[in-house]
Amino acid sequence: MIPTGCKAIDEILGGGMRVGGVTLIYGEAETGKTTLAMQCAVNCARQSFKTLFMDSDGSFSVRRLSQIASGYFEKVAQLIILMKPNNFSEQTLVMDRLADYVTKNFRLIVIDTIASLYSAKVAEAPRETFELNRELNRQMACLAQIAKTQKVAVLITSQVRSVFDKSYVSVEPVATRVLKFWADVIIAMKCTENPRVIKAVLEKNPKGAKPLTCYLEMGESGIR
Repeated sequence: MIPTGCKAIDEILGGGMRVGGVTLIYGEAETGKTTLAMQCAVNCARQSFKTLFMDSDGSFSVRRLSQIASGYFEKVAQLIILMKPNNFSEQTLVMDRLADYVTKNFRLIVIDTIASLYSAKVAEAPRETFELNRELNRQMACLAQIAKTQKVAVLITSQVRSVFDKSYVSVEPVATRVLKFWADVIIAMKCTENPRVIKAVLEKNPKGAKPLTCYLEMGESGIR
């Protein structure tokens, strides 16, 4: 298991993110998605395992990593391999070679955020939406396969889109059906009136338990 560092979430998941599975964390901006992803990478490094961290929207911060890692920063920094694709085509190239990158001693792959460059490409070429959606689905299938065959945990984050119904407005991850289909665990991060407090809803987990809601505090050293 790769601990998230959030006690309530780790307890319901039996210790953290499961090696061999895919975890999806989605939410609006400023809900701690990247911080939680970095926190998982730090916890992975503290077990002396490597993390491949794909930063698709420029959210990765060395300063933030040093705050979360604290006294373990030197060790952690050496065990996190950072990739920063500039467009969806580059993301596709990285995905196609993931099995080559994730060699001995890797235990975690983080894609933050997986639909960012996809959304940018859809906006640029709306007529290609079907093909792009199919490619995103293929990438998710690849991640699920690599998680099982390479024995690593996969963590993906996603921004949200608004869904309008007659009576209410809700938010769901971009490319909802694709991401939710392949995810074994789904965690929704939601804002509250207090900017330091995040509402986390565990919507899906392998144990099949009912959705769990907990409140997390975002501080300088991470999320608890």
